Amino acid sequence: MGKNIVGLDITARYIRAVEVADADKARPVVVRFAEVPTPDDAVSRGEVLEPNTVASAVRGLWSFGKFRSRDVVLGMGNQRVLSRDLTVPRAPLSQVRESLPFQVQDMLPVPVIDAILDFYPTSEGVQDGAPVLHGLLVAAVKDAVLNNVRAVQLAGLNPVGVDLIPFALSRVVATRRAVVGTIAVVDLGAETTSVVILTDGVPQFVRIIPTGGDDVTKTLAARLDITVDEAEIVKQHLGLGASAQTPDDHRAAAVIGESVQELYTSLRNTVNYFVNTHQEHPVRGIVLAGGAAQLNGLAAGLQSVIRLPVSVASAFEGVATARSVAASDLVSRGSSIAVAYGLAVGRRAAA
Repeated sequence: MGKNIVGLDITARYIRAVEVADADKARPVVVRFAEVPTPDDAVSRGEVLEPNTVASAVRGLWSFGKFRSRDVVLGMGNQRVLSRDLTVPRAPLSQVRESLPFQVQDMLPVPVIDAILDFYPTSEGVQDGAPVLHGLLVAAVKDAVLNNVRAVQLAGLNPVGVDLIPFALSRVVATRRAVVGTIAVVDLGAETTSVVILTDGVPQFVRIIPTGGDDVTKTLAARLDITVDEAEIVKQHLGLGASAQTPDDHRAAAVIGESVQELYTSLRNTVNYFVNTHQEHPVRGIVLAGGAAQLNGLAAGLQSVIRLPVSVASAFEGVATARSVAASDLVSRGSSIAVAYGLAVGRRAAA
């Protein structure tokens, strides 16, 4: 086997890691995975606020999960990361990336010096008689990335790359499987929801929505006058109300349904925007991942609103595993650790 690498997904609720061998091969091997709770108030919307506290939790994760590799790829995907369509003169990618600071200042909400920039080509073309590259500009506020990198370094690990979470997820549910046609891959996290739309496995469009499963939980807690922890238990038990029996159950289910409708509307508007601006790529389906994707009734409800087939991702279908990893564990935990796995098997991590 080749050198092992670990994908590390840091969220406000959990820190998850997946160690993979032969990550650049057609059939990587999942060696081990684990998760630990994120310390309270140490991370917000994927951004580390307290590097020392997070570093301590990461060290605990490495001990608990018995990870052997210290080389990690980090994921970023919050409102301090943006993606925009960009067309540039055709050139080697190294030259394109070097030229980005001189081309994109007007597209950024911060000075170029405060941003980390990358370019992902999607297609080639001709514009005004000259060859061009069409693609996606990805820009992240530098401080947001560096705080996460610092936490990992304080934990004694070696960050070898930073990748965009929507790309990491789409890689393992679409790109590596050579999925044909245009689909939307949606990562329903605790604090944010990311959407990446791909055609034949190539990302065409990315949006990050500042809404996640925790918003539903907090609304439920406020409306029912219960604690957030109690609201989370109620949410997981009831889902969108199929198992509701008592008047209190029906009241709670109504609150959950009302909150989820806001997310449905955001997702429908996002997909419609893409379809209206990329009429040559009609979206044929939605694939869900992330912890909130497991909420009972959510996928069916989204399908009725968006009027497209909706399925839950199976990122680990057919993946090789070490003897220490039970295939049943991957199936049961697949949605929550798919991002960490996708980070580990990236063909190229964004610098």
